[in-house]
Amino acid sequence: MAIRTKCCIDALNDVCSWLESGGEVAVFDATNSTSDRRVLIHDIVVKKMGFKLFFVESVCDDPQIVEQNIMEVKVNSPDYTNMPKDMALNDFLLRIEHYKEKYEPLEEDTEAHLSFMKIYNTGEKVLVHKHEGHIQSRIVYYLMNIHIVPRTIYIARHGESKHNLEGRIGGDSELSERGQIFADALAKYIQEQNISGLRVWTSWLKRTIQTVARIPAPQERWKALNEIDAGICEEMTYEEIKSKYPDDFTARDQAKFTYRYPRGESYEDLVARLEPVIMELERQGNVLVVSHQAVIRCLLAYLLDKSADELPYLHVPLHTIIKLTPVAYGCKVDYIPFEIGAVDTHRPKPKVRRRIKI
Repeated sequence: MAIRTKCCIDALNDVCSWLESGGEVAVFDATNSTSDRRVLIHDIVVKKMGFKLFFVESVCDDPQIVEQNIMEVKVNSPDYTNMPKDMALNDFLLRIEHYKEKYEPLEEDTEAHLSFMKIYNTGEKVLVHKHEGHIQSRIVYYLMNIHIVPRTIYIARHGESKHNLEGRIGGDSELSERGQIFADALAKYIQEQNISGLRVWTSWLKRTIQTVARIPAPQERWKALNEIDAGICEEMTYEEIKSKYPDDFTARDQAKFTYRYPRGESYEDLVARLEPVIMELERQGNVLVVSHQAVIRCLLAYLLDKSADELPYLHVPLHTIIKLTPVAYGCKVDYIPFEIGAVDTHRPKPKVRRRIKI
């Protein structure tokens, strides 16, 4: 116990040092299941350091959910590498019984000074006590929308458009001849998969709506799924932008995530715009999202845990379905290309030129 307590304090000190150096949110992932442990954490984080503290307690007494969680998540953890699944299940059930001996749930009466959230049976009921501020509200909002029901997310760009053929960005172009062929092939593929309860989401733009026109499933249009707004550069080619706005062309190559098109958007803006879509995506079962290159990059960065530096350069080819299956600790991803020709609109990350003084 002395060693465990020391590990806890060392980790907490590490967390506090990180917050002091500019960090905004730290997750202290530990089994803080006794009131004494929570007093220790509160004393260090709140009384000593002056930071805000928010506990999240997951209460699960449904044996079916417990067993499902162990089989899908815990047996794949490093603790059970190379151990048969039935042995891992029994071992973790024994671990739960051990925790029960010491477990002291968060109580509104005895720990009224603490800010906390309790989630019962993965969202069946939620209790929020004394939350403090915007960030904690966002945490509650997020955790109220996630679920553990198995599902698959299918993501695809619209079929090749007439603007794609001309190398133009943005706009509201219609599909090219090959784009229409992809739309027909996509509808056939989706029907063959026989996906239960599938919902189809698109942007408001013609090329995405035309791409899903023949898919017999409930469809929703999201303005938030519209392509990134290129502002004064809408419907221009990259060569035209480079010629007419050379400073902007260079600035975007130097910081693509934060660069904002004049009178338009940046990838950073797009991430904020897509938050409601992501929250609703977490609530859903099987979904097909047909959208645009920049939008899909943001969705993939969220689902596949990519950094802001990687996000603007993720490869999202035309006429390809990206199949994402949420699993323990991430998403399994499969790329399903269709044998239908299309232009390549991907611009790789430019090499940084170094100046050498002689």
